Amino acid sequence: MSDDPVIGFLKADVARFCAGLEDLAPAIRLRLVVQLQQALDEVTDAALDGGMAAAKAEGWGLRRIGDHVGLSHEKVRYRLARASGEPDGSA
Repeated sequence: MSDDPVIGFLKADVARFCAGLEDLAPAIRLRLVVQLQQALDEVTDAALDGGMAAAKAEGWGLRRIGDHVGLSHEKVRYRLARASGEPDGSA
């Protein structure tokens, strides 16, 4: 996945959190895993949108951005529009 030691540290921290859930009742365990997943998605989505906006501001094309993040250029266009406050995502 990534050789970056910071990513490895974060992954290990999340793994420790998840391992700490093993003795909980299934309903509580499932709720906490879903909450963790939602929190991580929220944070990483915001960071991804910010990174894509920074790349665009530096003159990167939508296809180049999409290649780096694994999205189509149309999805990049939509996310950038949405992040800039255009509710329907149209540019």
